[in-house]
Amino acid sequence: MSRVGGAAQIKAMKKVAGTLRLDLAAYRELEAFAQLGTELDPATQKQLDRGARMVELLKQGQAQPMNVEDQVLMIKGAGEGLFDDIPVALVGTFEKEFLVFLGGEYASVGKEIAEKKAIGEDSEKRFKEAGKRFKDGFKIKHKLN
Repeated sequence: MSRVGGAAQIKAMKKVAGTLRLDLAAYRELEAFAQLGTELDPATQKQLDRGARMVELLKQGQAQPMNVEDQVLMIKGAGEGLFDDIPVALVGTFEKEFLVFLGGEYASVGKEIAEKKAIGEDSEKRFKEAGKRFKDGFKIKHKLN
């Protein structure tokens, strides 16, 4: 018997996908509202900006599937604001370079998701540390504020 939809997802993906669905639904609603030309408050603008980055992040090249642990980590990072101050045009570059970075010194984080189908507390901390370290270097490399 095959599993379909949410039943086929690993625990880690279910955790990040739930917030992703809500974030994207809110983004689509706000995007439509913003097209009316109404001035937006800073919180609404921030939510719109994050949604635009999430949409960009979800794009995959043709015949370039991403393994589930990388998907989980990128969706998790986006939901936690990792991409918030990265220009939309650089989201794909950030994603690719960050995954290479994670595969080095922080490979145990993705390995845990692959093996246990979940992300533990220690891996969560290591992922946040990796995100901060990588982002600092990325901003310098790409001359971002």
